[in-house]
Amino acid sequence: MTPKPADLRHRAAEYVRMSTDHQQYSTENQRIAIAEYALTHGLTIVRTYADEGKSGLRLEGRTGLTQLLSDAAEKRVDFAVLLVYDVSRWGRFQDADESAYYEFVLKQVGVSVAYCAEPFSNDGTPISTIMKSVKRAMAGEYSRELSTKVFQGQCRLIQLGFRQGGPAGFGLRRMLLDEHGQPKGLLKRGERKSLQMERVILVPGPPEEQAVVRTIYTEFIAGRSEREIAQALNERGVFLEPERPWSCATVRQVLTNEKYVGCNVFNRRSFKLKQRRVKNPEDIWVRHPGSFEPIVPQELFDAARDVLARRSVRISDEALLMSLRQLYEERGMLSGVIIEECSTAPSLGQLRSRFGSLFRAYQLVGYTPERDFTYIAINAHLRKLLPETVCRVVDQLSALGVQVDGEQEQGILHLSGEVSVCVIISRCQATPAGRRRWKLRFGSTVVADLILAVRMCDDNASILDYYIIPRDEITRDRMSLADDNGLALDAFRFDSLDSLAALTQRARIGAA
Repeated sequence: MTPKPADLRHRAAEYVRMSTDHQQYSTENQRIAIAEYALTHGLTIVRTYADEGKSGLRLEGRTGLTQLLSDAAEKRVDFAVLLVYDVSRWGRFQDADESAYYEFVLKQVGVSVAYCAEPFSNDGTPISTIMKSVKRAMAGEYSRELSTKVFQGQCRLIQLGFRQGGPAGFGLRRMLLDEHGQPKGLLKRGERKSLQMERVILVPGPPEEQAVVRTIYTEFIAGRSEREIAQALNERGVFLEPERPWSCATVRQVLTNEKYVGCNVFNRRSFKLKQRRVKNPEDIWVRHPGSFEPIVPQELFDAARDVLARRSVRISDEALLMSLRQLYEERGMLSGVIIEECSTAPSLGQLRSRFGSLFRAYQLVGYTPERDFTYIAINAHLRKLLPETVCRVVDQLSALGVQVDGEQEQGILHLSGEVSVCVIISRCQATPAGRRRWKLRFGSTVVADLILAVRMCDDNASILDYYIIPRDEITRDRMSLADDNGLALDAFRFDSLDSLAALTQRARIGAA
């Protein structure tokens, strides 16, 4: 039975948060202080919202606070006061106005926020407003100062030869060391150190993987491209973990990562204060040569680097177009096959990256193909949309309490250490009869446990729905979807990601 408005004055909810799983007593201590405050002020706690092991820098991933704000937006609150231990537990938002906004959302539905351990009453008086604003700024500043100190500590550990996070990579393994520097054992994928004084280094992996790494270097120096090397490895049945095929990007990572010659490198990318991932310039990387046992000779690594450097010499736009124009005059037409077969012509990748698309390069040299290439611009738009869509998927799953890891740039996600998911986008196409169609191209994505196919709306800018397809259900490389596909396919259709989040949750055998 929903309480009458007059009864709400003595009903309260509590919100507790701790930043990491190591703060095992934090929420318990907060609840004790909140309970004492409630008893002193004649309040009855009827509901608890909790975010355990969640950073206070952003709203994303904090399912407790997200649920609280959702309840407020839909007016499902049955209490008049929200009890929070202090301002920092509410959040360490880098913009103090964001913290104030979430409190204002509750105030609009008649819920006031009380900070139980603060020396001021949150009663709207000038003094309390000033104190609260200062506390919000201090909470954000604490995170900024802590970020700087943590970064300096990480740089120091790099210079001492210790690994700072991330997977070991093909051909390498992570070795756990105790506080005395003695090996304790190899860490499996997803495992982490359990004690603060423990450290991690990289060690050579299985001999067969080391041999593959050295083969990649020797074949690349001999003239084979990354694509050819990746294709040969996949045909031999040599895969990455967990059973992922090789690609140009993964071969390039092996050829350019200095860890294979024993050099410890840090700060190549930054994600400080959970604001934005940035790729740092090489002059601010932190390096320590000789940290690990190398599996590739330095001269082999340097030779591969020289090949990459020679290949990356920039040719002017005018020179590229002149070469393409000469080929057009010789052959009377242009196509991807013609360009690839000509040794003096620029590569397809060069033309696409320099001019935005192959069709645009055609236009600049005066060639107009007979075929309609408008789909190229749409596909280019969707390729740019993929990272943004993957980020939206990650944010939605994080808000539902799912731990998301993996290679977001390539659309491969690992959910709660249980399920691997590959995200693909399917654009909406209109048939001559005016019906809508969506084509799914799987290719190498079937190595994931699930395929998350994101169907776009008519404008190919917003998301229509999701198809969550198990790997075993995919029997061909391509699939076509319509508005109505019958139960066999539409059983996998969902309007939200709630069902995908549910798949990552463990259940007892009896309940399952």
